[in-house]
Amino acid sequence: MATMEDTRASAYPPGRHPDLPPPRGSTGVLGWLRANLFSSVFSTFLTVLALWLTYELVAAVIDWFLLDAVLEADSRDDCRARGGGACWAVVATRVDQFVFGFYPHGERWRPVLTAVLLVPALAPVLFDRTPYRGRMLRFSLAYPFLGAWLIHGDGWVLPVAHTDSYGGFLLTMILGVTGIVASLPLGIALALGRQSSLLAVRVVCVAFIEVLRGVPLITLLFIASTMLNYFLPPGTNFNLLIRVLIMVTLFAAAYLAEAVRGGLQAIPRGQYEAADALGLSYWKATWLIILPQALKISIPGIVNVFIGLYKDSTLVVIIGLLDPLGVARAILADHKWNGLSNETYIFVALFFFLSCFAMSRYSLWLEARLSVDKR
Repeated sequence: MATMEDTRASAYPPGRHPDLPPPRGSTGVLGWLRANLFSSVFSTFLTVLALWLTYELVAAVIDWFLLDAVLEADSRDDCRARGGGACWAVVATRVDQFVFGFYPHGERWRPVLTAVLLVPALAPVLFDRTPYRGRMLRFSLAYPFLGAWLIHGDGWVLPVAHTDSYGGFLLTMILGVTGIVASLPLGIALALGRQSSLLAVRVVCVAFIEVLRGVPLITLLFIASTMLNYFLPPGTNFNLLIRVLIMVTLFAAAYLAEAVRGGLQAIPRGQYEAADALGLSYWKATWLIILPQALKISIPGIVNVFIGLYKDSTLVVIIGLLDPLGVARAILADHKWNGLSNETYIFVALFFFLSCFAMSRYSLWLEARLSVDKR
């Protein structure tokens, strides 16, 4: 007796049968789960075990981090009496120190305004479709001077806020933004100098890069804080923060130079020959043809250096500058909050994670935007 399938199959000539849909449960989310998580008895056991362990871990973290946490308390003992979770009161009561350090209370609107103005200053640099980009780039060029004036003051219009009072996230942003902005052009110049046909330029650039890359940053910071004074005339007052910014910039520039050099070496020889065929000078060929391609190729390496520099800014705590880690140590030294290192350091870690994650996401977006991988 002919079945329904045989009847349907006989309705089509050989070779003309239409494609049938895949069996139910073999595609989509259900198909993926069956193929990857429940493909066998052992795989099913491991999946169930992993889900149970994840549930236990996540539930415990949520309880400690949020549900049982204490936001208002006067001391560690008060926190422990109110709940068994995280004592975020230590952060809530000292958040101003985490953000501003010991910056004068009445002048804290100045770093806040500087941070707000950073957004329109970075927008035309990071995003090429920013409205009125040409005009805003002028503001971007003026922003470093405007920001320095707002934060430090001049003694006439704005009271001077001494660098000894800088701390917390304010100090981290100063070190990170200044180091990134100042080291990029210097690193590009060093990379071009290392590729130069002029022997003297090449030797100087190679020596600079190898020496800076061969010395740990903490050593350079110690040199900036102590040894540099021995090479200055007696009575010279060279601000410690300025010395640190110089060392951080030079250190990052050496690593950026190697990242950019890798991009320069990846450029096909035909690009140089095409520039010569067009009659372009060295600087025009570099600016218009070679360097844009090299920087696109070097984006992952450049952003990696930026993230490393941003995180390494915490090393300044060794030489007495109160970055977020220094502020955390100062807070924990208070007998009222002693013993709450988990909460304070987790708060600092979250700040750095969010900042570095944003930079890495932007790097991926920029790579896709410029189609680095498409040739």
